[in-house]
Amino acid sequence: MIRIFFTLILSLVAFFGSTQDRFADVEVKVIPVSANIFMLTGAGGNIGILVGKDGVLMIDDQYLPLAKKITDTIASITDTDIRFVVNTHYHGDHTGSNSFFASEHGSTIFAHENVRIRLANAEDAEPSILPVVTYNEGVKFHLNEETVHVFHLPNAHTDGDSVIWFEKANVLHAGDLFFNKMFPYVDLGGGGNVQGYMDAIAFILGKVDDNTKIIPGHGELANKGDYERVLEMISDTYKYVQSKKSEGMSEQQIIEAGLDKKWDDWSWRFITTERWIKTLFQ
Repeated sequence: MIRIFFTLILSLVAFFGSTQDRFADVEVKVIPVSANIFMLTGAGGNIGILVGKDGVLMIDDQYLPLAKKITDTIASITDTDIRFVVNTHYHGDHTGSNSFFASEHGSTIFAHENVRIRLANAEDAEPSILPVVTYNEGVKFHLNEETVHVFHLPNAHTDGDSVIWFEKANVLHAGDLFFNKMFPYVDLGGGGNVQGYMDAIAFILGKVDDNTKIIPGHGELANKGDYERVLEMISDTYKYVQSKKSEGMSEQQIIEAGLDKKWDDWSWRFITTERWIKTLFQ
């Protein structure tokens, strides 16, 4: 029994040690977007921050082990409080630090109603990670001489997606409705839908112009042309897979045939070409 106990302890130490090591060398970097809007990169979803005398509005907050690094990086830009955090959806690489900013900074967490529901229903859910202000259609912030529109787009990446448009600066944070130059993750089990994803992109493209700077959920700072390319890729590959499926080809046969080579570079660690085909097939 004692031996089993110590084996369990060592396993837990190894697990948590490896989790911390995963983020030990992560550097949170700052990319200026406009006069008072910045994109922060690290591990997980890109963070957007609006700074000014009224305090900081932050879009997404990555993983909990990075919370202190994120705080220090923001402190290098501004000495005002982190007052508000908006979650673009429920995934942990976008919501993992909710509890830290709520408890350490007194930040108010906003998100679509479905984000709170999904986080609350997760196994071993901590109440401190839950958004305390939720909405169905959207919400609007007026601070730092900016009007910030937060609006919900249904059944796309998930069933709780929000995009954020900074009106004066003409900047958009698209959350995971935009993976720049890579196959996107469509969370079919979380209310996501490929057609809904395309519809959401088409809707957003109708709202932006050639001067809009777009912060993607993952990837480099982008513009409308980059986003149009994403829609082209999804539409092209979706039509291809569905046509092959209607011809009677199995999922495995389509995987073996592959996609057009022009999309080879879009395959990445998490969403490979094979996984993207499986998503399109389903």
